[in-house]
Amino acid sequence: MNFSNLSCEPRWYALHTHPKQEERANSNLIAWGIQTFSPRMKERRFNRAKERYDCLVKPMFPQYIFARFVAHTHLSKVWFTRGVQSVVSFGDSVAVVDDHVIDYIQAEIDAEGFLQVNEHLRSGDKVQIKDGPLKNLTGIFEKGVKGKDRVVILLNAVSYQGHVMIDRELARKIA
Repeated sequence: MNFSNLSCEPRWYALHTHPKQEERANSNLIAWGIQTFSPRMKERRFNRAKERYDCLVKPMFPQYIFARFVAHTHLSKVWFTRGVQSVVSFGDSVAVVDDHVIDYIQAEIDAEGFLQVNEHLRSGDKVQIKDGPLKNLTGIFEKGVKGKDRVVILLNAVSYQGHVMIDRELARKIA
């Protein structure tokens, strides 16, 4: 590793963590006084045993977190922090993550602290239902329901046309 070109200014870096140790690395770095960013997202999965949907919280980038620090003075401390496997680098140089990338990701965080990864649907978009009793049916996106994460879709099925309201994440845009 070439330590002669390390920055003396705080910059964002991507850290590769040990498997399932993003939170451990995050809290240990915070204890060192290092600013971190570990985007998380919610994912709904159908629990067949309970016959219902459960919400899973998981990292947006499994085995990676971001940290902002002065590499010249903190790199070795960060590298050997429990939970951290390595600092992402290319060749002999640690890879700096542009502030605009972090700002963009942070702008997509909702009020609950989770990253929103929904497709942007517009009225008239053709959509397909991804899961549930209406799985694989297609329709036309009409509108989102204000204050809820639900959408209204106009379905065309077997000579019948009707509106259905479903959870937003069950609809995906198709070409």
